[in-house]
Amino acid sequence: MSNLPLRRLFSRFEQLIDPFRPAPDAKPPGNVLRFYAHYLRQVWPTFAVLLVVGLAVALVEVSLFGFLGRIVDLTQNTSREAFFARHGTELIGMALVALVLRPLLTAAHDLLVQQCITPSLTTLIRWQNHRYVLKQSLGFFTNDFAGRIANRIMQTGNSLRDSAIQTVDALWFIIIYAGSALLLFAKADWRLAVPLTLWIVCYISALCYFVPRVKQRSVAASEARSKLMGRVVDGYTNISTLKLFAHTQHEEGYARDAMQELTEKSRLAGRIVTTMNITVTSLNGVLIVATSALSLWLWHGSLITLGAITLATGLVIRINNMSGWIMWVVNGIFENVGTVEDGMETIAQPRDVLDRPDAPPLQVSQGSVRFQNIHFHYGKPGGVIAGLDLAVKPGEKIGLVGPSGAGKSTLVNVLLRLYDLESGRILIDGQDIADVQQDSLRSQIGVVTQDTSLLHRSIRDNLLYGRPDATEAELLAAVRRARADQFVPQLVDGQGRQGFDAFVGERGVKLSGGQRQRIAIARVLLKDAPILILDEATSALDSEVEAAIQDNLETLMQGKTVIAIAHRLSTIARMDRLVVMDQGHIVETGTHAELIGRHGLYARLWQHQTGGFVGVD
Repeated sequence: MSNLPLRRLFSRFEQLIDPFRPAPDAKPPGNVLRFYAHYLRQVWPTFAVLLVVGLAVALVEVSLFGFLGRIVDLTQNTSREAFFARHGTELIGMALVALVLRPLLTAAHDLLVQQCITPSLTTLIRWQNHRYVLKQSLGFFTNDFAGRIANRIMQTGNSLRDSAIQTVDALWFIIIYAGSALLLFAKADWRLAVPLTLWIVCYISALCYFVPRVKQRSVAASEARSKLMGRVVDGYTNISTLKLFAHTQHEEGYARDAMQELTEKSRLAGRIVTTMNITVTSLNGVLIVATSALSLWLWHGSLITLGAITLATGLVIRINNMSGWIMWVVNGIFENVGTVEDGMETIAQPRDVLDRPDAPPLQVSQGSVRFQNIHFHYGKPGGVIAGLDLAVKPGEKIGLVGPSGAGKSTLVNVLLRLYDLESGRILIDGQDIADVQQDSLRSQIGVVTQDTSLLHRSIRDNLLYGRPDATEAELLAAVRRARADQFVPQLVDGQGRQGFDAFVGERGVKLSGGQRQRIAIARVLLKDAPILILDEATSALDSEVEAAIQDNLETLMQGKTVIAIAHRLSTIARMDRLVVMDQGHIVETGTHAELIGRHGLYARLWQHQTGGFVGVD
């Protein structure tokens, strides 16, 4: 109970910033200053208060040295008997500043920084960046390491927060300490301000020289750090491949190269920091000696009081300590700015696939699909799909057939709008998919791929990805239809979770290929979308289970428009129509029997199959 008021105080400050507040889902600015402003203006009242509190803290800190000099002068000029009677009120005021005001201001500063800004602003930046990056196109993620992207999301939040707080903290201390010291020195004797003035000029010159170089080398070190993180995570993610090919030494060398690069970049950054530190320490030594010697000389000539000596030497020593702190803070600010710039290069990228303003959701009543003169080459001059036309009637089931590289998977990718066409249109029930919301498009299409990837979550979570609002009965029915009920109840993960609560491991590595495929089929059964894409949906299953699931797939396909890709031609021979592709073009269409009779590409593929297999793209 005694801690309740303190907990309430903490809670009040912790709730000043809502990190998940509604915010426009727009591309962050590509300029570093505007990038900072984009996030800081969302919490500007908190930073405004922090600025005011920082000013007050700096003023109190300087006033303490003024008090010290004042006490020395009072003791020199007042008899012991009359000292407390004459100056008691002033001394009590000094004590209240030190005992009450200073702790209160420090507490306010720490509450703002530790309870409010540090956790909440960091989360706000990470959350908004994650939301933006999550909606990037598939090409964005395939062109970079997942680990490097994640590392930049995490680092940018930390670095932007730290540099913003450090700037506020350093600002007032630099202005107040330097300005107040000059005024106090000049008030005692103008000559006392000369060494400090010269020191300020040299100190600023050192900052101007060293800080840009520290920033430049920090950016290089941050890039090397992100590369290392990407390589390490890539190796861990594909650990089974590393083990199967016995390339441990090769992987060690791959990571070592990145570690060596990071080490070298860090050493270069360390050189400039060490040089900067030596320079500042030397300047501080000159300031201390010059100010102390000058103040003693002036005192010896009865030009200043003993209190002025105490004030001057005390402030100079404090400035000496503060200068090192400020140099490191400024260094930290620009090092963090470098990290933010590095992260900004990844985060502030325009999205390649965007919904148009006020795009309506896709409405599917029949399920017709039409490809009209589509062209797509993954940004290359040509060579993938060029001038393709294909119409799929509502409820029609077609099979896509062709050798590796024919463009079958690409056709599916552009139908799902994972990439935007370079020209042409794709229509679903007469609606151009480029004009509707992406999420609504994909919600109307169920997909089972050959390479099934599951989330490192529970079986239940993976299944409910198909339809989050599904009931337990619907979930169990889909599992039974996919024949997954044969193994799910027996699953146990490393944390002791069982059955539907068991975690499947990253990308589902704790399950066999057949088990992953059955979970994927159950997920699509649960989704029950009007358009169905099967990319060799049963290839990972053994013959007995495949035969059992085929009947359920037949049930699943009833009343749906189906596009099936297969390299085992026997699995799609019963489709309403087969579409044979080669080098991005449709070269044949017809039923299995019709195509066999034409003795064309399909007939050759059928004839050349060994064990029912041909390559796929």
